[in-house]
Amino acid sequence: MEPKTQKINPLTAFMRQPKIFISLPSQGQFYPEGSIDMPENGQLAVYSMTARDELLLNVPDALMNGQAVIEVIQNCVPSIKNAWHIPSIDMDLLLLSIRLATYGELMSTPIKIAEDFEYDYQVDLRIVMDSLLSQIVWDPVVPIYENLTVFVRPLNYKEMTKSAIQTFETQKIIQAVNDDSLTEEQKQQIFKDSFVKLSGVTVGMVIDSIFRIDTEEGAVEDKEFIKEFVENCDKEIFNRIQQHLEKLKEQNAIKPIVVSVTDEMRAAGVTGETIEVPLTFDPSTFFV
Repeated sequence: MEPKTQKINPLTAFMRQPKIFISLPSQGQFYPEGSIDMPENGQLAVYSMTARDELLLNVPDALMNGQAVIEVIQNCVPSIKNAWHIPSIDMDLLLLSIRLATYGELMSTPIKIAEDFEYDYQVDLRIVMDSLLSQIVWDPVVPIYENLTVFVRPLNYKEMTKSAIQTFETQKIIQAVNDDSLTEEQKQQIFKDSFVKLSGVTVGMVIDSIFRIDTEEGAVEDKEFIKEFVENCDKEIFNRIQQHLEKLKEQNAIKPIVVSVTDEMRAAGVTGETIEVPLTFDPSTFFV
């Protein structure tokens, strides 16, 4: 019996090719084994989205639970094998690169000048990406005492999605308090339960961020021990860890773009020579 010969699709030449190559801010750190296939030169190929990718990003449930973003990233950046493990410091750059590969370097972003006036500004995504690569620095060390040091990592996409869903569901419950059919006691109980849940989300994010704690007796990496420590440590220790994480989050966030004020903006009431415009990347609108 003759061995089967592998068929070569004559349409291969017309299929997607890499559009750009990117370096990750994390340089491949914080990815569990098997979740990324890092090339030797550290440059990941990025392909444009397919029609299926665009359709996925229009499915509300898939956007809410993160599955749409995961599938799009894995399809457009094949070196990433499990996008749930992408650390937060890489996420914005990956979304930017996929959009650039699909639609080009310029992205229109609205600037709301007044209640009845909105200005469309063209953002150069390559400049934003270069800025991200130059600014992102992750300092994992949180010194507490001379004999106690905490080490933190960026949350991955799975952990961020879990926290976002928990927060969203809790906020929906709080909104239900406006229901006139509820008694005051019921409303107070809802507020109390919601506060406990939101506090749990905050504590959980801190626990997830810690990967090691050093003491004079050695290093502790067991997640159960770390969880018990965070839930029972002094408020000052918890605050110091949380403040360090908040500082890193602020440092590594995409900075607002500075836009020169045009005559049209002045006519709408804008003063000064420049204004700052925040950039946000919500997958539900970012790829539209």
